[in-house]
Amino acid sequence: MKTTEDILKGIPVIAKRGSFVSEIRHLAFDSRKAKEGTLFVAQKGVQVDGHQYIHKAIEKGAVVIVCEVFPDEIQPQITYIQVADSHSVLAKIASNFYDNPSSKLKLIGVTGTNGKTTVASLLHQLFQKSGSASGLLSTVKVCIGDQTFEATHTTPDSLSINRYLAKMVAAGVRHCFMEVSSHGIHQKRTEALDFEGGVFTNLTHDHLDYHNTFLAYRNVKKRFFDQLPDRAFALVNADDKNGFVMLQNTGAKKASYALKTAADFKAGILEQTTTGMLLRIEGAELWVRLIGDFNAYNLLAVFSTARLLGMEKQSVLRLMSELETVSGRFDSFVSQTNILTVVDYAHTPDALKSVLQTLGRLKNGKGRIITVVGCGGNRDQAKRPKMGNIAACLSDQVIFTSDNPRFENPALILNQMESGVLNEHQTKTVSITDRNQALKMACQLAESGDILLIAGKGHERYQEIEGMRHPFDDKKKCQQWLQAFKK
Repeated sequence: MKTTEDILKGIPVIAKRGSFVSEIRHLAFDSRKAKEGTLFVAQKGVQVDGHQYIHKAIEKGAVVIVCEVFPDEIQPQITYIQVADSHSVLAKIASNFYDNPSSKLKLIGVTGTNGKTTVASLLHQLFQKSGSASGLLSTVKVCIGDQTFEATHTTPDSLSINRYLAKMVAAGVRHCFMEVSSHGIHQKRTEALDFEGGVFTNLTHDHLDYHNTFLAYRNVKKRFFDQLPDRAFALVNADDKNGFVMLQNTGAKKASYALKTAADFKAGILEQTTTGMLLRIEGAELWVRLIGDFNAYNLLAVFSTARLLGMEKQSVLRLMSELETVSGRFDSFVSQTNILTVVDYAHTPDALKSVLQTLGRLKNGKGRIITVVGCGGNRDQAKRPKMGNIAACLSDQVIFTSDNPRFENPALILNQMESGVLNEHQTKTVSITDRNQALKMACQLAESGDILLIAGKGHERYQEIEGMRHPFDDKKKCQQWLQAFKK
């Protein structure tokens, strides 16, 4: 239990009304989750304005209301606190309520369009293997040491972040690796967190349905680095021209990594097979179990971060050789008849291109690449023709299918993907709205030596249609169909 003074410490208050309530037992920004003794923060969201639900929160037991605009009806037994920005204040209130847990461990934020999940997850793996209790906040899952919880957002809300961090501190976790999304930064979910470091992977076409322009998207990412404290480090991919944009105004210690250009940390790919890669990192050769240029970048980011956190070079290299593929990120298996199936989260043009180029090198002129891909509904529409074009250009056979259509018509999404296919590639593309049937057809078509790429959903174990999540696992479905066809 906290006092109101404790929770509001360091928060600029414009005005107060009503009586003064001293003890706070719970925090909420969703009126449905309010209970007796709750401090409720009313936020103006993209679709819903929490100010409209202040009365509901009070009915459920809220005793303190933090808001940007006072409601018309002021109840004398309730404390009303007016602030300029509820989103920013929620982050600070959450941190205060949970005793500022981010300052009690080393919190590393990983941001960029592609690679966030892999880099954060591999860092968690590496530090766990080193014997140092580690935490993870990612798209795939939340980990507190060996404990695992289901994740619901790339970057959770401020209350969840601080609640998880507090649990990590109580469990003796020393490092936490956290995916930081552009939505999370823009909605100020990461404010009031004490970061030890930030990592930038890359920046490509994504989320323009939310940010409207690429410049706005980039500037949101940049804001994360601008806000890093002086004692933190800012590590960026120097092979991405946006990397140094991230460093322009940061006060953090600057560092870079690259495969192609000059950087503080360097690596190169010596050999690639279907089972792994031989890398040269900082002059040392290392065999890893991951595949692809994109994973070489991810692994170099992991190496660089571990070194910046003080881990000895040989220890990092030894542990990196033991790292395993992250669920849904170039997640592969080989069937009885030598068909390589790869399930990958690639849902942006750049990510899809990178995966297909890697597979093209791996097949080395033998067999075919059969790609099953879709695009999510109620998301950036501009990338759909681009993804259709990339899939058709770099595959031998393409099946466009439904991803998470959400509230859009799946057929219209497929039409937009088809519009990007060049005339010379039309004959090798087909659209099947039903995702299960699309996977069935791909497995029927595949022969020994072929590669199946199932792109877009990766780790997800559901398909979101009309507001409902239906169980659906790409990897299990392919395994079942290949077994049914004795492949």
